[in-house]
Parts: sequence; structure tokens; C-alpha cells
Amino acid sequence: MTSAMTTAEILAAFPKLRALVVGDVCLDRWCTYDPDLADPSRETGIPRIGVISTEVTPGAAGTVANNLAALKTGTVAVLGVIGDDGFGYELRHALESRGISAALLVQTTQIPTFTYTKLINRRTGAEDLPRVDFVSTEALPEVLDRTLVSALERAAPEFDVILVSDQAETSAGGVVTPRMREALSRISNALVWVDSRLRAEYFRDVVVKPNRQEAEAACMRALGRLDYAELRRRLNAPALIVTYGAEGALVVTAAGSALVPTASIQHPVDICGAGDSFSAGAALTLKVTGDPMEAARFGNLVASITIMKRGTGTASPEEVLWQR
Repeated sequence: MTSAMTTAEILAAFPKLRALVVGDVCLDRWCTYDPDLADPSRETGIPRIGVISTEVTPGAAGTVANNLAALKTGTVAVLGVIGDDGFGYELRHALESRGISAALLVQTTQIPTFTYTKLINRRTGAEDLPRVDFVSTEALPEVLDRTLVSALERAAPEFDVILVSDQAETSAGGVVTPRMREALSRISNALVWVDSRLRAEYFRDVVVKPNRQEAEAACMRALGRLDYAELRRRLNAPALIVTYGAEGALVVTAAGSALVPTASIQHPVDICGAGDSFSAGAALTLKVTGDPMEAARFGNLVASITIMKRGTGTASPEEVLWQR
């Protein structure tokens, strides 16, 4: 297909695609607390946080999957690790209730379910207390690493697009290990799209999408200078796409680089998850059109919708058609 497709034609192709999200899938817990219930504990005197309601949504790699599902992708699945705990149960249910397959999730007692707990003030609607996160700071056990890579190698032929969410911010990393990166570089049947917070320079032979801060840091670590063209060449990436927030996205290919601007949004509601929604829309579009510039344009369009929603919002095909 060519990039001369209309937005409606691109959207119409999404239900024919099969997408797999690989990486650090987490549970987002949005807990509304009532400040009037901050009575001190009788035993310790420490004020409590009285949570009165909780909503759970898929986070990190789950946010990407949620955006793919909202865009009516034909098949959406997630490959990652969850703990043998209550949060793991909630995460599996949150995925499946959105039509996302959790069959490739590996459940284990060795690590906890990656979980973000966000505390929302009932009076103001603002997240105004420190987050309570459940994370693992240890390297992924080798047996789990091998299990996940084997699962990827078996599943990859069944998918058209594979999006990688390397979100763990610990030095040990998370699910996307060196063994996983090597396996991803060998996939030839599917478009592989990578979003990595701290390790973009370690991927090879895949499309890499960092934001500006992540791209600059990757350049300095790998090259000692800012040079996106050289970074793309070192990675042997078909495209390096650097999101610039309100400015749009810079597309870097062997042919050169160009900024794809986005619509000006004066007062975004919540930019959390904008990069994930960009990735979902752009990766699907790149598979459909083969054009990185068109992919960036579509990703910008999707992100311009989701930043006008509280939390990690998504965009439906109807909203995309209206927004264009």
C-alpha cells in the first residue's frame, strides 16, 4: 500500500491486523481517597489515607495494548510477566475485559505484579499524594527470561505488528532483556516498533521511538554527542522517530530527517500515556502504509485526542475521523 491513503482508509485496515505488545505490563490503580477520613491510627498516631473507590486499568505495555484495542485492531495480545498475586488477577481481568488476550502472560511467584497506585483527592480530583508502586529491582530470573523469549519466538509468526514497551526504570531493566532484544532483531515477518525509556541504543534492526529527552540521552550514551542520523545508522533502524511533544515528531530515515508537526493544543488535560497512544496509532499506520511520515502524522493525531482525557486515555476510530 502507499501513503496516498485517506485517514478513513487507514482506519479501515486496522481490523485486519494482528498486534502483539511485548514488555513491561503493569496495573494502574486509580484510588480516590477522602481527606476527611484521615483519622490517625490509634496504635501509631499516623494519619491514614481513606480510599473510598478504586478503578484499575492496564498500564505501561498495557496502555499500548489498550490503545490498539480502542483503534479496533483485529487481534491484540500482551506478552509479559505478572505475579501470582491479587494485582496479577486484576491486571489479567482488566486486559481481557477490553478484548486484549492475556494468554501469553507468564504468571510467577518470583516477582510481584508491576503496579502503580495513584491517589486521587476526592475534593479536587487531583493526584496529590506520592504514588505507591510495586516494582522489582532485581534482574529477571533466567528461567523466566528464556520462557518469555521462547514464547515470543513461537508467537511472532502469528502477528503483523509487534510493539515493544521497555518501561522499567531500574538498572536491571524488566522483561526486555538482552536475550529478548536479540530475539526481536531476528523477527522478519512483522513490523517491530520499540519504545524504550533507558535503553534505546541497544536495539537493532527495528523501528525505535524515543521521546526527545530519551533520544538525546541515548545519543550521549552511544555517541557522546547529539546525532540522530548516526544513532539511526548504528541501530540499523528502518526509522528513528523522536516525539517532540507539542511540536510533533521528528522522522529520521536513511533518506534524511523531517519534522512532522502536530495540531496546537492550548490546554491539554493529561499528557500521561501520550507516547503510548502515539506508538499504537503510528505503528499500525506504518504497517498499513509503509510510510514513516504518514505514521508520525497519524500518531500525532491519536495523541492529540488522548491528551484531552484524564488518565491514560484512548482514541476511537470515530474520534480520529472527527479530530482530523
